[in-house]
Amino acid sequence: MSTDDTGRPAVAGPAADGQGGNGGVRTVGIKQVAAHAGVSPGTVSNVLNRPERVAAATRTRVEQAIVELGFVRNGSASTLRAGHSSTIGLMVLDLANPFFTDVARGVEDVASERGYAVILSSSGESDEREQRNLRVLAEQRVRGVLLTPVGDEGGNADRLRDRGVPVVLLDHPTPRANQCSVAVDDVAGGELAVTHLLDDGARTLAFVTGPAGLRQCADRRRGALRALRAAGLDREVLQEVGVGAMNARAGQEAAHRLLESGGPLPEAIFCANDLLALGVLRVLLQAGVKVPTDVALIGYDDIEFTAAAAVPLSSVRQPTYQLGRIATELLLEECDESRGHAHQQVMFQPELVVRESSRAAAGDREIASP
Repeated sequence: MSTDDTGRPAVAGPAADGQGGNGGVRTVGIKQVAAHAGVSPGTVSNVLNRPERVAAATRTRVEQAIVELGFVRNGSASTLRAGHSSTIGLMVLDLANPFFTDVARGVEDVASERGYAVILSSSGESDEREQRNLRVLAEQRVRGVLLTPVGDEGGNADRLRDRGVPVVLLDHPTPRANQCSVAVDDVAGGELAVTHLLDDGARTLAFVTGPAGLRQCADRRRGALRALRAAGLDREVLQEVGVGAMNARAGQEAAHRLLESGGPLPEAIFCANDLLALGVLRVLLQAGVKVPTDVALIGYDDIEFTAAAAVPLSSVRQPTYQLGRIATELLLEECDESRGHAHQQVMFQPELVVRESSRAAAGDREIASP
């Protein structure tokens, strides 16, 4: 047996167990491991797939041969035999948003505990890209998919389910009894934010929001309007500033539009997420606007950066890590118990976190809503 220039064994000639070659040199296969360990290929297969069936001494010998020969199992072949892989897909709206980073940590922790890997992708808030990436995940025979849809929950998710791939909606509620979902009550969150601003005396407000088609933006707007109605105020006191994305650059654009509108600035600004709020804060401070003395400001998500902003940012906190964990647990339950699985629609409640940007006396205090 020859070695390559790294010292690892290589085998010349055609594949012995269906693993492909490359230029006449290929990675070690099951037959080579079996010969090296002095067992049958079936025993090697059992060690890889059903180790409890193999005597401890034999298993140790095979595992040592695997290490010595540098054997790597053919995951594609295993997937074809099983009809699915030991991977799940996670499709989010924007990988650059720290909110989804925290969600992904919860997903990966549960997946790892259960022996799964996670394929992470982003739709970039594009329905076309969502369709394309979901199709690729199905072609990879993922066991299931966690999806934060761009728009309506139907359509793309339904097509995936029609192919036999379980789907759990993440950060997106559903009225369907036959669909699992894990979300946060964003209507309640929007109401929390605007009620807080009104309680602090604001009577003219702006709502900086992203693409109108995003469910999160629409629900947070509904919550804001509900707070106005509860306070006996007309909806016209809420100036809406829509931008094309949910990031800091879009927030800066919104702030410039408010400053250049020619009218007085609103007394308070509610942003549909923290990245928008951080962009707004930067432009206001650059323009000499004092936050919160001149304008109170609150975001949404309570990402890590908010407390460390130039003016610590008030926000509406979501249980991001728990969102990821619970959604993954539901998905793997559905994968393993498809016939007996009871679909659940989990709805978390958000919390108000008050910092300096919306209350001058708050200092570093964080006040969670009941």
